[in-house]
Amino acid sequence: MRILFVTGTDTGVGKTWVTLGLIQALQAAGRRVAAVKPVAAGTVCRDGHRVNEDAWRLGRALLPPRPPEMVAVEVFDPPIAPHIAAERAGRVLDPEALARACRARGAGADWLLVEGAGGWRVPLARTGPTLAEVARCLRASVLLVVGLRLGCLNHALLTAEAVAADGLALAGWVGVCLLPDLPAQAAQVDTLRARLTAPCLGVVPHLASPDPARLAAALDPTLL
Repeated sequence: MRILFVTGTDTGVGKTWVTLGLIQALQAAGRRVAAVKPVAAGTVCRDGHRVNEDAWRLGRALLPPRPPEMVAVEVFDPPIAPHIAAERAGRVLDPEALARACRARGAGADWLLVEGAGGWRVPLARTGPTLAEVARCLRASVLLVVGLRLGCLNHALLTAEAVAADGLALAGWVGVCLLPDLPAQAAQVDTLRARLTAPCLGVVPHLASPDPARLAAALDPTLL
């Protein structure tokens, strides 16, 4: 089983959208795919139940579909930093336990896609481990989602350096157009191609809502 940890340059840069696109593309190629979120903060009401919307979307995209509680390992209602939510709920986020739960949810799959929360160094506690420790426990390769906007070059390069410093391989990166019209966007992508040693799997166009088919069409998972 190949394990790919999907991280991002920040919160809200399109990690879930890219993961949805990868699910669609890999399943279309005949691969068995599982998707998990080690931690998820923020819930909405679906069918009378409180669920994390990202986990709900990922579960619906899988073949066969999975309920959101089989996608997200630890879920917290308030949309705040996971370690703060865990502290308020009296729960402990242990990276080894989270990694074991992720592996269990990936049993029988060819690919296990692990979508992180926020960026690479999101804390799991006030002091101590970060979400990067989960990726290390999984011995995962890393896919970096870059939200294309002013400042993303610095964020992307710093994240790539942090991944390498933590001893993991950056398998690739994806650009996501966050704005309908970003000045010098093509030049930003060219700069990232020149400076990041990992391949670019694609650039996701600006979309009003996630369209799995269009997301998959923008990505080339054979580069992983």
